[in-house]
Amino acid sequence: MNATDSSALTAEIIGRTEPDAPTIVLSAGLGGAAAFWQPQFAALTEQFRVVLYDHRGTGRNPAALPDGYSIGDMADEVIALLGSLQIERCHFMGHALGGLVGLELALRAPDKLDRLMLVNAWAAPNPHTKRCFDVRRDLLRHVGVEAYVRAQPIFLYPPAWLVANAVRVDEEVAHGVQHFQGADNIERRIAALLRFDVAARLGEIRHRTLVLATKDDTLVPWICSQQLATGLPHAQLVVMPEGGHGVTVTEPVEFNRVILDFLAPTA
Repeated sequence: MNATDSSALTAEIIGRTEPDAPTIVLSAGLGGAAAFWQPQFAALTEQFRVVLYDHRGTGRNPAALPDGYSIGDMADEVIALLGSLQIERCHFMGHALGGLVGLELALRAPDKLDRLMLVNAWAAPNPHTKRCFDVRRDLLRHVGVEAYVRAQPIFLYPPAWLVANAVRVDEEVAHGVQHFQGADNIERRIAALLRFDVAARLGEIRHRTLVLATKDDTLVPWICSQQLATGLPHAQLVVMPEGGHGVTVTEPVEFNRVILDFLAPTA
């Protein structure tokens, strides 16, 4: 892995090293950690130069986020990162909040993007997802960090997977508590994703887009992805029957197959 510092964000590049290699940027969800994508590393690095970054205010990019911090700010940080890495054009894959960053990036810097992949994402707020985030914020405010982190797997993973991977989940929770990004930053990132609404502008996004959802996502109803795909002019919708919100972790083999099929060169 090559560590690369930019004035905006610190990133890593793994996989192919040629400057002209096809490049994909991976953007995680609310947790913001590049390590979220570890189940995809082996599948992607054979064919792509893979750019990994922790979101501003998380991991290797610690910062106190300002009031009013927005998805637009997050997209601008990615644009600055691409400039610092001298990347003219790339694929972009975002999970949940990371998918919102991808949508905003497509609107702000369309020439920077080739193909766009949106995993369990949405174009506008919906009452169910808002309710979930309201409950999570209440846990953080009124019970504390440990309760907030302990509840997170319930929103991420299907119950059967949680039972089968109990030790792994306990380790993940312990790591999450130890490396928690801070209550103020979490609050501002949640506020940013709840304000995000580009439903009226989806028709402006002309990129070839994969919209992927899971039927059993507890946090983001799969119909949000259906609505996204309907609004995007060049979208392909894939709805996996199971995997939960964290399908990249729970069903990596099938997920990676879908992604690589979508990224395959066209004749």
